[in-house]
This record gives sequence, structure tokens and C-alpha cells, in this order.
Amino acid sequence: MADFHIWMTLVIILATVAAYASERFALEQVALASLAGFLLLFAVFPYESPVYGSLDPEELLTGFANPALATVLALLIVGQGLFATDAMDRPARIIAGSGGRSNTRTIVITLLAAATLSAILNNTPVVVIFIPVLTVMAAQRNFAASKTLMPLSFMTILGGMTTLIGSSTNLLVAGVAARSGIGIGFFDITVPGLALAATGAVYVLWIMPRILRETGSEQNFRRTVSGTQFIGEIRLTAGHPFIGLESRAGLFPGLGEITPRLIVRRGMNFYPPFENVTLSESDRLVVTATRRAFVKALSRGGSGIIGGEEAEPFAGGGELSQPLGPDYHIAEAVIAPGSRHAGRTIRNAGIDITHGVHMLGVQRKHRMGRTPLSEIRLEPGDTILIGGTDRAFEEMRDSHDLLVLEWSAEPVPQRRKAGIAIAIFAFIVVTAAFNILPIVVTSIAGAFAMMATGCLTLQQVGRAFDRQIFLLVGASIAAATALERTGGAELIANGVVTLLDGQSPAVVVSGFFAVVAVLTNFLSNNATAVLFTPIAIGIAEAIGAPPEAFVAATIFAANASFATPIGYQTNLLVMGPGHYSFRDFIKAGAPLVAIMWLTFSLVGPWYYGL
Repeated sequence: MADFHIWMTLVIILATVAAYASERFALEQVALASLAGFLLLFAVFPYESPVYGSLDPEELLTGFANPALATVLALLIVGQGLFATDAMDRPARIIAGSGGRSNTRTIVITLLAAATLSAILNNTPVVVIFIPVLTVMAAQRNFAASKTLMPLSFMTILGGMTTLIGSSTNLLVAGVAARSGIGIGFFDITVPGLALAATGAVYVLWIMPRILRETGSEQNFRRTVSGTQFIGEIRLTAGHPFIGLESRAGLFPGLGEITPRLIVRRGMNFYPPFENVTLSESDRLVVTATRRAFVKALSRGGSGIIGGEEAEPFAGGGELSQPLGPDYHIAEAVIAPGSRHAGRTIRNAGIDITHGVHMLGVQRKHRMGRTPLSEIRLEPGDTILIGGTDRAFEEMRDSHDLLVLEWSAEPVPQRRKAGIAIAIFAFIVVTAAFNILPIVVTSIAGAFAMMATGCLTLQQVGRAFDRQIFLLVGASIAAATALERTGGAELIANGVVTLLDGQSPAVVVSGFFAVVAVLTNFLSNNATAVLFTPIAIGIAEAIGAPPEAFVAATIFAANASFATPIGYQTNLLVMGPGHYSFRDFIKAGAPLVAIMWLTFSLVGPWYYGL
């Protein structure tokens, strides 16, 4: 009966991986189907083994209470808080400046810095630090974040291979080995680790970005944010941050990405080039800018910085000069054919009052004259930029006058909360890096603090909670538990050892590395390390080889968890922000696993004298 459970476990795992890789089914469907298969297997056919004990269906569900899963989900919420407050804008600009104008050089410098830090710090806080930095940098420099976040995870794993404290996996293997009288020093794995890290870095930095695809939603968002120009109007009310800016060489450098087309001052119109002009209170600026520039202006000056008539209310009933709340978003909407707003000027269209949103700008395919925003006449097909609360956009979904482009909705960063968000984030990183408190404790506390301090709304917290990761990890831990407790993992290892019987120690250690490297992508890296370290020592003693070589093989192979998102916690951390699928990890990570195996097969026997 034990053999039946082993083989059925392997069948379910193989079928699950095939379904994930095919992408014919939603990830949630596959995860639930896999979990249901294991629950039915061990409920209908109870399992009992004199060696491994029993396995009840209840134990298969413990993955949903796994601390690593809770940590990842909480950190995703904390990361959303950093995005929502624009807290990482300045650090990202500082790091981006180190690479000059080259995006490639900037990315390489950033990832190498992360890899270096991961040699002396645990991988997880390092990735937590760099995810928001790279995401903001991608927006600033107009490159795909998906090209950098998976490489970030992989580079920190590679960097963690070089010292004993670089990864919890390394420490676990060293601890198990110490009980057998084998000591592993701080730098004992550094030389082969550097060889593996250097070889892997060449692939990760220069080859892998060509393999990773850019998602359609990411392409649309980047194209819209960076390319489309809207015409808007800025009213310089008392205390406005633009008051006092002076023109230089006909332009206003202090306006950044906003380009003025017309200045209306007490009934007089000023056109570019602007010579010896100083912006003053009550000026009206007709400007062109991308939506990114509008978002930045809104985050600096509140909802009164751009837009319509002075006394008009915006969504929520407040005055336009009030600070924006955490649920304030901007989005694009199209004037529908037959819309009651078509043919009317923006002043008379009443979009603000009718729909409870704030009119920010308008864009159309053909050129518009230099006139105040309120006098522009709307036409069917015009795209307008609007701002409002989640509730306002929800109520607009049934409107036949304005068609809201759902993918275009973007929260306006609350920069006044940036200091609070950074303080929460720093608390999590410092306590985790120096092992002051468990990271699962501080990350959950940090997620609550983001909501309690108003950095995030409850709706934003709900959107940050990734149900795909929740189901993927829970189902994967059930599979790993079944594979370990039925003896399937040990059966595979023993089968490979038997197959390599009589071969040289160099061949045996290479084969052992390959087995552990494959299984670590389906079991957790830590579980693989603990399970295979005793096996590694036993093999070394049986063939008369140095046990240090096989212990090192276990460390490096258990860290080679690149081919699936469930192989390593940092892979899960980047999966949501990078919009990766299971197949993306297989396509980009499986070659790296093979590179690690081939590199160790050459370096390991040389370094350990096999």
C-alpha cells in the first residue's frame, strides 16, 4: 500500500506541474485540483508506515498556516503601502543615477548590489528592500519591471550561496552536518559559491531578460503612462507650489514634465516662449503632460492643483483644495458615441457634478488650439483623464456617457504619508536583518500598521492580497508533505545512487546534485536541505569520498530553486509585482538550474579533490 501512495503522489505532482506549465487552466484551478487530489487520496486510502508514520488529510492543509506564506502575503501588503505613498521615489532616483543614462547599466549595478548584500544578510529582507526600488525605477525610466524582479530574486539566491549566513538553507545544512561531526566554516563554501554565482550572474543579467516576456497589461500601462499627452489646466490658488517659478530661456524648468501652452492672467493670454514671466497667484496654466506628470502634480498639491471651476465639488463632496484620500485614483475614460457630454464644452458638460469625479485633462488624435480647458468642446472618441474615489468609479461602470478604461485606474500617491510608510518598512527590515524578531511577526504587524495609519485603505489591502500565491503555496506544501512522508523523495535519491553504483566520486556527486536541484523546486528549499544532508553524508562514507564535498553539493543544489515560484520564498515575493506565471519560472529558471549543475560538476570535483 505504501508503494501505491508513493506512485499516486508522483502522478499527481507530475500532472500538476504539467497543468501549471501548459497555462490552459487558471493557476487557482490547478492548485485546488491538486489539493483536492491529495486530500481524496489520503482520505479514501488511509496511509500508515512504520518508518514515516501516518498522514492525515488535516496535515495536508497545514500549508495554509505556513509562516512563510503569511510572511509573503503580509510583505505584499507592505509593498503596496510603499507604492501608495511614493515612498521609494527618492531612493530609486538616487540608485538610478549611479548608472547614468543607460537602463542596462543601472539594472546591473542595482542587482549586483542586491547580490552582494545577500551574502551577509538573509535573502528575504534584501528582496523586500529592492522590489519597490526596482518597481519605481521601472516607472521612472520606462522599462518593464518584469524584466528585473525575477532576476532580483535569482541574484540574491546566487549571492546567498557564497557565505554560510547568506541563506537559511546554508545554516540548516551546516547544523545537520555538525551533528555528524562535520564542521562548515563561514567561508568554507565561498570559492565554489563564487564560481556558481559568477556563472549564474552572466545568465541572469544578460540572457534571462531576453527570455522574460512583458505582459500585455504592463505594455499598455507603460505606453499610456509614458507616451500619451493630455491637455489640462492648473489654477494657481493661494499656497500653490508653482507660485514664484520663473521662466528661463522661454521655459519653466521648475514645472518638470509639465509643458505650459498658455498662461491666462487677468484676462490676458501669454503664449510661449515665455520671457521674464513669474508665475503668480490666480494664474491659469493650460498645459500638456503625460498622466505620470498629472499624478505627480496631484500627489504634491492635492486635488486642487489641476482642473475645473473653483467652486465645483469632486467625488466625496469635498472642496477641490482638500488633500486627497488614500482611495483617490485617476483613470482614463472615453466619450462614448451618443454621449450627452459630446458637443458640449468642458465648462458646460458637467462631468464633475454628474459623475462625482474630477476632470483633469483631455486628449484626442488631432490637434487642439491653445484655449483654456473649460472652452474645449468634447467629441465622441475623446479620451479624458479623470480623478475620483473607488466608489465614484464603481458608480460609473453603468454609465453610457463615459466608458472607463478599467486597466488605466491608478492610485495617486499620498506623499504626506511617505515618512510613515518608510518607518514601518525600516522596522521590518532591521528587525529581520538582525534577527531581533521573527519576520513573520513584524511583517504582519507592518501590514496592519500600513492600514491603521491610513497609508492603505481596506480595499487596497484586499487587492494586495494575492489569492494565486495563497492557493499555490498551500497546495504545493501539501504536495511536498505527501512526497516526503510517503518516502517518495528518499526513494528517488536512493534510485539515483543505485543507478550510479560503481561510478567515480565526481560522477556520483554530480548525479546527487542533479536530484537535489530538481526536488528543491517542488519541496521547499529548507525541507530539501534537512532531508538530503544525512543522505549526502551517508553516500560520501559509503564511497570513501570527502563528506564536505557532498554537504556542499546539498547546500548549492538546495539553493538552486529557480524553476518554480514555490521553490524559494523570494520567488513568491516577486511573482505578484512582476506578473509572472508558473511557466515564466520554468522558461527562465530551468536553464539556470542546469547551469548550476554543470558548473558544480566541473568546480566541485576540482575544489574538493574528487
